[in-house]
Amino acid sequence: MKGAVPERAGVVVIGGGVIGTSVAFHLAEAGVPEVLLLERDSLASGSTSKAAGGVRAQFSDEVNIALGARSLAAFAGFGTRPGQEIDLRRVGYLFLLSTDSEVAAFEQSVAMQNALGVPSRMIGVAEARRLSPLIDTDGLLAAAYSPDDGHCTPESVVQGYAAGARRHGARIVTGCEVVGIEAAGGEIRSVETTLGRVAASTVVCAAGAWSAAVGSMVGVDLPVQPYRRQILVTDRVPGVPDDHEIPMTIDFTTTFYFHREGRGLLLGMSDPDEQPGFRLDRSDDWMPRLTEAIAHRAPAVLDAGITGGWAGLYEVTPDHNALIGEAGAPGRFLYATGFSGHGFLQGPAVGEVIRDLYLGREPVVDVTPLSVDRFGDSTPRLEIHHV
Repeated sequence: MKGAVPERAGVVVIGGGVIGTSVAFHLAEAGVPEVLLLERDSLASGSTSKAAGGVRAQFSDEVNIALGARSLAAFAGFGTRPGQEIDLRRVGYLFLLSTDSEVAAFEQSVAMQNALGVPSRMIGVAEARRLSPLIDTDGLLAAAYSPDDGHCTPESVVQGYAAGARRHGARIVTGCEVVGIEAAGGEIRSVETTLGRVAASTVVCAAGAWSAAVGSMVGVDLPVQPYRRQILVTDRVPGVPDDHEIPMTIDFTTTFYFHREGRGLLLGMSDPDEQPGFRLDRSDDWMPRLTEAIAHRAPAVLDAGITGGWAGLYEVTPDHNALIGEAGAPGRFLYATGFSGHGFLQGPAVGEVIRDLYLGREPVVDVTPLSVDRFGDSTPRLEIHHV
């Protein structure tokens, strides 16, 4: 809906990507009245629509494993709740490992994942090649694989959550930018937008790469920086049958990854030279490094023509882990941001967590380690080993 905002709301959710729409859906489904989601552009127009769509529970710490696993279960049942086809392809995630230290770290992670119910396993190089026949195994020592992981369509997930939120009474207004938040006496009073003022006592920041600006409106430091990430889509790769399923394959050393996209592949890689900023133009600066990684790990991909691509934004925190919690002041300012590339795959569980925090009950996943307060005290930081 465009063009109008209500005079008041019970909860204002800022951001119409997967996190914001998941939060709105779970709040409205729980019976929270007057849920209002505000998106300055169109739904899924930010980072969500630019995501690679990977979904997984292979992480190296309990909280991220739990968020990923719970979200995987939600994606599997998405056709029923909230009710939307998302083209979920559970083809697995395959991490290719080239050093002894990588193998040791993944062995520890797999043990933790297994203890938490994730069916991941370490596999040999030959099995990795059978699963992902495009790879060259030169220099590989082992791989980590989980068959429950895979990928789906980000925009469909957002539309499903948005439709579900509306069915439960939430209101969604697009084309509406938040320009200020009024707080007094330690409490939120209203949200100022380009379409008018909304009286409200609770705000949820789900603004992704733009979250630092939202936090500053109420004096909450959300240390999130935007980093451009680019994705390419190829035509058919010669020699690979169209019906051959390929897992999401990640060369861990280089971060080069690919998965099926129609007849071709979707592929990408992080660029260590990328500087923070909101650039969304496509650049060839990363191509020599990407081409080198492809030539080494999946040389047949170089024979496929490029049919398209795009640039999106990662929302990166200093330790590459999310910010999820509620600020101490002002009261009722909740945040879910800074996912550093993992927001789409954790969206369903994060919506549940924010719902629980709003309702004052124990969250389905203990996200205490993800509080923004970790950057202001001596709380041990999470360590992350996975791209």
